[in-house]
Amino acid sequence: MDTIGSRRSIRKYKPDEVSRDLIEQIAEAARLAPSAKNRQPWRFIVYTGAQKERLLDVMQQALQKEQQTHALLPESAGGLPDAFNTLKIMRTAPVIIIVMNTNGKSPFDPTDADSRITEICDTLSIGAAIQDMLLKATELGLGTLWIANTCYAYNDLAEFVGEQGQLVGAIAVGYPDEAPAQRPRKPLGEIIEYR
Repeated sequence: MDTIGSRRSIRKYKPDEVSRDLIEQIAEAARLAPSAKNRQPWRFIVYTGAQKERLLDVMQQALQKEQQTHALLPESAGGLPDAFNTLKIMRTAPVIIIVMNTNGKSPFDPTDADSRITEICDTLSIGAAIQDMLLKATELGLGTLWIANTCYAYNDLAEFVGEQGQLVGAIAVGYPDEAPAQRPRKPLGEIIEYR
């Protein structure tokens, strides 16, 4: 509970490198997460240094394209300023981990009900793995930010990453350069009901 209570979304990072050993400890925490039908549908692609910069350059170009055309997510265009801000944060983190659903496909492709249910179950499984990663990173003295704004650059990022499956999002990892207060949470009585 101490680690759960102290975890924060970090948006400012020190430039210090994160060792491969620490990254692998974080990935090991994900590996141990529960998954629907034990499919373990996750894959994590770690970007650092020049490769990280190339990844983020692709994201920036895709965000600029989406800002001009609104072709990918026209109803969600109001979220683009936040996506650009997220990109700035990602540039300061020494590590970006791309999260893939190995069983998924592009959210822009049509699907049937059976495949949608499998995708939902796999996404829930990946969420559990990500939470394990965030908590392990906190335990190790690292900061993280779970990123979904990759959706605005989905096609370009997926092509750059070059992996089969669905690009679920990303995690920024590094040593925190801030200590934000906990954000407000709904009271327990508002989120639980006994019947």
